Amino acid sequence: MGSRVRLVLVHGTLMSAAQWHGYAERLGPDVEVVAIDLPANGARRDEEFTWEGALAVIDEAVRGTTLPVVLAGHSLGGYLAAAYAAQHPCDLAGLALLGASATPSGPGATAYAMLGRVQQRLGGERLAALTDRQWQRLLDAEWAGAVRDGGYTITGVPAAWAGVMERCGPHLLAEVTCPVLLLNGQFDQLRVHVKAYAAAAVRAERVEVVTLPRALHIFPLTRREETCNALAAFISSLALPELPPT
Repeated sequence: MGSRVRLVLVHGTLMSAAQWHGYAERLGPDVEVVAIDLPANGARRDEEFTWEGALAVIDEAVRGTTLPVVLAGHSLGGYLAAAYAAQHPCDLAGLALLGASATPSGPGATAYAMLGRVQQRLGGERLAALTDRQWQRLLDAEWAGAVRDGGYTITGVPAAWAGVMERCGPHLLAEVTCPVLLLNGQFDQLRVHVKAYAAAAVRAERVEVVTLPRALHIFPLTRREETCNALAAFISSLALPELPPT
């Protein structure tokens, strides 16, 4: 018996596909998990990040199957997932935005622009060392090692977040017809406009807003079990075609 759905996972800033280490095992055989590397990250670290190039990588993963596709992204990956869904509003079986329910304007945008400048001043090696120490404290040794091996890349950060601030917001959900999951941590700084995102999805079959108690923005890594459970529940609720009997 094969999978019933493909879940395309898009990582956040600085990260790689290794962010989703262990998700496939936890989501089970009915879900074909495809975790991609964005340009300038992971296996694509030598590629220049462009918004169009990032959307093309997502499109390749979405189009490369006959299965219905759920597209999910965290932080930067969530904004890219929303942008992709806006361009292909009727093509997905489901859309899940994780830690990507804030309008990237005003004080929040200024704070992220400043953070980006600090990251650039630190340089790749120092930032990688600091990031690695963080994950060693927060994750089990196997996962921290996988994330480290995936690499931390800052070269694409300015272009990536410039794209978010220029292009993203609740309006991206206006024409999306599939079910939408807005999943955030309770203390996630990028959940502040979740009501606006939910209200904007006027054509969506339904919108689910799920908040993980006491979770921070990095909840897909620090609260993996709960994140997987929320994704599994969302996927289970979709009207997917039945598998043929074996």
